Amino acid sequence: MRLRRSNRQRTAVRPVTPVGGTGLAVELRGVRRRYGRGTGTVHALAGIDLALPRATFTAVMGPSGSGKSTFLQCAAGLDRPSEGSVRLGGTEITGMNENELTELRRSRLGFVFQAFNLLPSLTVEQNVLLPVRLAGQRQDQRRAAEVLGQVGLADKARRRPAELSGGQQQRVAVARALVTNPDVIFADEPTGALDTGTAAQVLGLLRHAVDSLGATVVMVTHDPIAAAWADRVLFLANGAFADQVHRGSAAQIAARMAALPSGVLAGAAA
Repeated sequence: MRLRRSNRQRTAVRPVTPVGGTGLAVELRGVRRRYGRGTGTVHALAGIDLALPRATFTAVMGPSGSGKSTFLQCAAGLDRPSEGSVRLGGTEITGMNENELTELRRSRLGFVFQAFNLLPSLTVEQNVLLPVRLAGQRQDQRRAAEVLGQVGLADKARRRPAELSGGQQQRVAVARALVTNPDVIFADEPTGALDTGTAAQVLGLLRHAVDSLGATVVMVTHDPIAAAWADRVLFLANGAFADQVHRGSAAQIAARMAALPSGVLAGAAA
């Protein structure tokens, strides 16, 4: 697969999309996340306002310690913000208890991680259907075949993960993320363990999920080449969005990354 065209222009506009009624997949308002107390407080997120429409591909980048992982965890309901509101697919999740959050993650969210997170004792088909099984729903083998076909692994359903290459395992993870038709797919460094060619295949699948299947993808990455597949790249610095690039080339994205300040906000006055 080839990379997205490289002649995109960077647009220096506000990094927050205004809320515009319906059609939002992800919405964060006034989200802060603090760790510790007193003078040792770390402000991992220092007031995030963000609204992402459905069927969009957003990449989030930033220096080490900028809050990328905390952002993903709070947006996906894996961690609770200290302040603020998170809505996914129009549903307010901030006040949900752990059982409700678990059910939401299983039925309405998809996840793709750097480490694949496949169960070695299960077949490819069983791994793909795992979210359905955990949600207590009927496991539809036809649906598994459909998503495996979408990621080019229709003939691997009976294989075990150990029989697949790293790229094939990540494609299984993408199929697993797609199987429930989720409101949002959250991807955390999905190409970090892959070579360049295999990474392009996986990114092409995420791009296809947005363009052809109407999925919404939010991807945290350190790689400007990966980020160039997104519609928009948001840059985190000191726990807040500092800038964005719309349909930027890898070179434009890398240049903007190089200009960002590093570190996290610390201290009660931050």
